[in-house]
Parts: sequence; structure tokens; C-alpha cells
Amino acid sequence: MKSVSPQGCLRGFGVGVLVAAAVVDVLNTGAAGYGVWPVAVVLLAGLTAVLWPSDRRPAWLTPELRTAVPGALSVLLTVGSLLSGRRYPFGPGEVIVLLCLLFVAVRHCGPRWALTCAALDTVALLMTPVRYARSLSDDDALAYIAIGLVLVGLTAGFAGYLRSLDYRRTVAVGETRRAERLAIAADLHDFVAHHVTGILVQTQMARMMAATASDELDPVLAGIERAATEALASMRRTVGVLRDTGAEADRRPVGDLAAIAELTDGFPAPGQKVTLDRAPGLDTEVPHEVQSAAFRVVQEALTNVRRHAGDATEITVGLRRAGDRLEVTVTDDGHGSAPLPDAAHGGGFGLVGLTERVTALGGTLDAGPRAAGGWTVRALFPLGKG
Repeated sequence: MKSVSPQGCLRGFGVGVLVAAAVVDVLNTGAAGYGVWPVAVVLLAGLTAVLWPSDRRPAWLTPELRTAVPGALSVLLTVGSLLSGRRYPFGPGEVIVLLCLLFVAVRHCGPRWALTCAALDTVALLMTPVRYARSLSDDDALAYIAIGLVLVGLTAGFAGYLRSLDYRRTVAVGETRRAERLAIAADLHDFVAHHVTGILVQTQMARMMAATASDELDPVLAGIERAATEALASMRRTVGVLRDTGAEADRRPVGDLAAIAELTDGFPAPGQKVTLDRAPGLDTEVPHEVQSAAFRVVQEALTNVRRHAGDATEITVGLRRAGDRLEVTVTDDGHGSAPLPDAAHGGGFGLVGLTERVTALGGTLDAGPRAAGGWTVRALFPLGKG
């Protein structure tokens, strides 16, 4: 048996009350001896605008059209009643419909039309007593108008409050998406900078080998091809996300502890040795976001070795648990000799970006020279409660 939610019951009750009130209006009009079709047209237009399910509503039935047409028909009925001398009664059905339309106008209409549609529905509601009283100075008409103003104020105020919540949520979602896109752009920079720097180093090496050891060029050229392919793949995945094409989460270039092994295996140039000192069993206890940040630390540190310590021969990447934290270290024995042109040295923002990534996860990052020569980058990430 299919269960019915409390929201569904409440919605069904509201629809029932609205339809019953509209039927009362039609019956009162018939009892007064007038034709019911003018009132029926107004109520039918209003009920259609209010009750048409949103998932089945055609595109042309905009909030502006839904709120303006029934309000205009109600005003025309009032004017026609005054000109014809027929005192068409007004009832709860039309009042509730107009209040609902006022709510829709304030909350959902576009900025240019919200005030116009809301004013039209308000005027239609406040004019309904004139059909029967014939004068705004009539005590009953003034009482009805006063009550109508209170109802209008409450309805418009509540709708305006909800519209402000919608706006704030839209702004928050936009800021979140902007921050995420900036993070993705930073990922793209990290990946491409790493691969392109490797391509540059290997290209320079190939130029030197072309004159002295041309028979050993093939491995170097293969490395250039692999690095260029990986850079293009990273760019393609990231641009796919930035274009908002409904891509799956795995299209975003991410790294983890397992990817660090691939990173270190493909890093060393001839004459260099990279050692990965990794404690066993870390994958199961390190959160994914920490693994991704650790990958970025290693990636940026290795890229900086290429840029600023091209003479390094021993590079060590350490992954181990230090108490309740993950410790990531990258050390080298270089002396600051980098055969790259100045334009390839970067703008000096790599460590700044790394610090932001690490501290956002509650960690710390330190970088500096070693006493025995070379450079060390050390990051600590909290692993949380086990």
C-alpha cells in the first residue's frame, strides 16, 4: 500500500478548501439571481493559475501571466458590475485565489513584473467590496478594505521573506560554485605545470643528446610524449567540468596516495633517483580529501625540484603516520642549479596555494633548506578520530 506524506495531505486539504470556497461563490451568485458565468470565468482562471501542477505546466504559462490574467478579469468583473448596476456578490473563493496569486507574484515573478502583478492582484482584491456596497464610503466596504489590507500585507510580507531566502540561497550556491571552479582551475594549473615542466626538461635533454648520444633519444622522446598526453588529458577533463556539461565526478582530475607512486615513477630524469618511503596500510585510514591534498603537495614539490634544483640526484618522498596525523615529506639534495629559462620558474605562488589547501584541512605546511644541503617540504594532515 502506497503511503501518503504529511505534505501531500496538507496540499490536498488546501486544494479542497480552495475548490469548496469557489463553489460557494458560484452558488451565492446564482442565489442572488445573477448569471454565474462571469464569476465562474474569474474563478476558473484563478484556480487554473494556482492549481496547475508545476511539473506539467507549459512554458508559456509564466508567473507573470498566471497572476496578471485572473487579476485583470476580477477587475473587469467589478467594473462591469458597476456599469451594469448588478450587485455581483464576492465571496471567500475569489478572495483566497487573489491572495494566492499575490503570493505567487511577489515570490516568483521577475523583478520587472513583480510589483506590477502584485499591485494588480491587490487592486482586484480591494475592489471586490465595491460590487455590492457601490461606494467606498460605505461602512461595510471600509471594513472589508481594512481587512483586505491586513491580508495583503501579511501575504506579501511572507512571500517577500521567502523570496529573500531564495535569493540568499541562489547567491550562496553561486559563491560555492565559483569557489569550486577556482579550485578546479587550481587543479588544472598544478597538473599542467607539472607535466609541461617535465616536457621542457626532457626537451632540453634531447637537444643535448642529439649531438652526443642520438641512439639513446627514444626513451627521452617517449617520456615527452607521455607527459604531453597526460597534460592534455588533465586539461580535457577539467575543461569538461568547467563547461558544466553534467560530467560525472570522476572527470575531475584528482589524485590519491596510490597516484603518488605513479607520480614518483615517472618523475626522475637521467642521473636522478626518486625513492618513495611509504608506510603500509595508509589508504584505508586516510580520508579522500587528505589523500588528494597530499598528492598536490608531492606534485608541487617535485615540480619545484625541476624548476629550482635541477642538479638534485637524490629525492625522497615520505608518507607515514605521525600520531594522529599524516606526514608528507619531499626532500632533495640539490643546490639550486636549474637549467630552465627564467620564464619557466613560475610566479612563486605554488607554496602559497599549497598552504591554503593544507590549512583548509586543518593541517600545516613547512618548507625550507636542509642542514645537509637541499630542500625539504613537510606537510601534516589531521586524520580525525579513528
